[in-house]
Amino acid sequence: MTKTISEINKKIKNREAVVVTAEEMIEIVRENGAKKAASEVDVVTTGTFGAMCSSGAFLNFGHSDPPMKLQEIWLNDVSAYGGIAAVDAYIGATQESKSDENYGGAYVIEDLVNGKSIKLKARSGGTDCYPGKKIETIIRLDDLNQAVLLNPRNCYQNYAAAVNSSKKAIYTYMGKLLPNFGNVTYSSAGQLSPLLNDPYLKTIGIGTKIFIAGAKGYVIGEGTQHNTKIQRKNDAPITPSGTLMVRGNLKEMNTRFLRAATFHGYGHTLYVGVGIPIPVLDEKIAKFTGISDSEIFTNIHDYSVPKRTRPIIREVNYAELRSGAVEINGEEVLTSSLSSYKKAREIADELKKWIFEGKFLLNFPYEKLPESEFKPMKEIKKAVFIIHIMKKTVTCDISDTLEHAAQLMVTNNVNHIPVILENKLAGIVTSWDIAKALATEVHELKDVMVKDVVTVDSGDTIDVAAMKMNQYKISALPVVDSANKLMGIITSEDISKLMSLK
Repeated sequence: MTKTISEINKKIKNREAVVVTAEEMIEIVRENGAKKAASEVDVVTTGTFGAMCSSGAFLNFGHSDPPMKLQEIWLNDVSAYGGIAAVDAYIGATQESKSDENYGGAYVIEDLVNGKSIKLKARSGGTDCYPGKKIETIIRLDDLNQAVLLNPRNCYQNYAAAVNSSKKAIYTYMGKLLPNFGNVTYSSAGQLSPLLNDPYLKTIGIGTKIFIAGAKGYVIGEGTQHNTKIQRKNDAPITPSGTLMVRGNLKEMNTRFLRAATFHGYGHTLYVGVGIPIPVLDEKIAKFTGISDSEIFTNIHDYSVPKRTRPIIREVNYAELRSGAVEINGEEVLTSSLSSYKKAREIADELKKWIFEGKFLLNFPYEKLPESEFKPMKEIKKAVFIIHIMKKTVTCDISDTLEHAAQLMVTNNVNHIPVILENKLAGIVTSWDIAKALATEVHELKDVMVKDVVTVDSGDTIDVAAMKMNQYKISALPVVDSANKLMGIITSEDISKLMSLK
């Protein structure tokens, strides 16, 4: 059995359409099978509410008198891009305020939607037709001719989960990650997420009408980093894959579904609520929309490794993630979501209500989203990795004396000696540590060495080593493998020599 969009829209207009949320569809498919579900259900509504950094708004301010070409623009001290036309600007969600670290572009957008007054400052060099050079005024959303939320990349089809294997907490766009596998964070509505309910994007494409931040909007193309060359399981992508470029009228939105946020140590972002109706045209689409969290998988990556390709710790499904804990290395690790499942459910319910009341008709996309493969940045200057410049090093056993360590330093003309216990790195001792020990009459090497050693991986770049040395105010880093076995050492002197050759 197959249906058409026209047939479904006719049923919507007559208040005869059967509309359910993706959460409800799971039980329908489970109890009745995909074939019967396809004959009974007309539309499945989806929803997601998460941090979508690649968001922003186009604004048109109208002309001042005398007219002015706005070249440098600030909204509440947040820089907006004015290189478009005289009084058009684009403000990005992640742009920071020049005077308040806790405020940025996302907050300007939220404040506009809330009806708050925004201070506009602009400068220009002046031209014959735009003689104005400086302006300061107050604007509100109603004062703008157009205010269009236009987001280059929203609604990731799936996303990685994050963990931190290092010995120090790190702050990322995946939130705060506790040391030593202390927590796992993830960011997806899973079984409610729009693109996971249409994994091959059969009904979602250019022109698809959507719910966006409480308003009606549209998909206007594939999002940046859109990737269709992906690994799948149960038809759903395991890795970050499809994305959408979306737009909507900011004047019709509300902050129930549009909120600014700041991730400590990372920056500002905009939480955007998006809901997409999936027309149940056939049995296959019914099957896709019946997918549950236990059938959707992602990978937990180690975010402490500062590389484009981070190590995969394990594969996990969203039922496990949403349970509150997952197992890593035989230990139970608590999980938390950066997206709101409650809000995603609200969005799916709201969209269901709109359709049920005949306020929202469906449309088939004018064009499919293209096949695309995400490519890394092309870098002209080749990165130098630690494995290329690290040196072998003399070592001490933890049972050795201070005198032995001091003799090794003199003989080998070094200032840092790693300390080994059972073939693994246990600490590091420096010439300064030994000097202090002699002054305070401490004689045991294990009492002098630094035990909480900051290390690097041989696959890290020298930029990572330099950053760690600066952050921890140290001058050497042991290089270890995944089992904490010593491979070598890199010092600030090694980096300085390399930089002097460039």
